[in-house]
Amino acid sequence: MTPDCICVIDDDPDVRGSIGSLLRSIGYDVRLYDGPAAFLAATPPTVPACLILDIRLAGENGLDVQERLAGHGIHIPVVLITGHGDIPMTVRGMRAGAIDVLPKPFEDEQLLAAVATALDTDRVRLAEAAGIAGLQACHERLTPREKDVMALVVTGLMNKQVAARLSLSEITIKIHRGNMMRKMEAQSLADLVRMAEQLGVRDATIHRFNI
Repeated sequence: MTPDCICVIDDDPDVRGSIGSLLRSIGYDVRLYDGPAAFLAATPPTVPACLILDIRLAGENGLDVQERLAGHGIHIPVVLITGHGDIPMTVRGMRAGAIDVLPKPFEDEQLLAAVATALDTDRVRLAEAAGIAGLQACHERLTPREKDVMALVVTGLMNKQVAARLSLSEITIKIHRGNMMRKMEAQSLADLVRMAEQLGVRDATIHRFNI
């Protein structure tokens, strides 16, 4: 089984090496970087991962790096470390989504606990992303008309109301609806509504269940 991945950005080679040794002793795949440029240029992990990020970097603020990650499409959970922390800095980091802010020097157990929490968070994120990707694949199998029917059905409209809106017969809508439910692998209307919300395909011009 591929081990979880821990990325470390710290411009102090001694700190970077010490953290790397600790994490490798636990069995993690560890990637060490002396600055954000090297990290951003690397191939992102495809397994549960987290980033240990020093706030005070040479020529750059780690908090700025943290806030830029989303702009690069990187949603990896972050554990911040700092030897010069203060309350405003901690608040800013946590508001930006940091799992924890650890003041140097910290105990090994503190770092490992924060890393474990970050990895649990990333597992959830990856599972949700995989679920959305699966729904998108199912949705792409629908015909254009079946997509139209789905967008209307999940608002709570009855078959005859969907038929009227699409200028089709009610029996045709029933056929499209049955095919659509099968392709989406939806067991119920509630299932389908949940899927539509995740995909963002509900007809927004109709208030939900305004029958």
